[in-house]
Amino acid sequence: MRRFSGKIANVAEVLFRRVREWCGDAAYEEYCRAAKRNKETVLITPEQFYVEQLKRRYSRPSRCC
Repeated sequence: MRRFSGKIANVAEVLFRRVREWCGDAAYEEYCRAAKRNKETVLITPEQFYVEQLKRRYSRPSRCC
């Protein structure tokens, strides 16, 4: 029974992590991991990262109309 509940906890953790990645909530963590892999010395703060994401998203013209 303990092994089964441990597996359920692991599945729930992976599912939660995937949902966060899918909706973009884990973008800053992904940025930090990529910066660490690329051996970048200066990381921006989460607030700066959020502003940069907004600038990147809304700096291009919208094609909806």
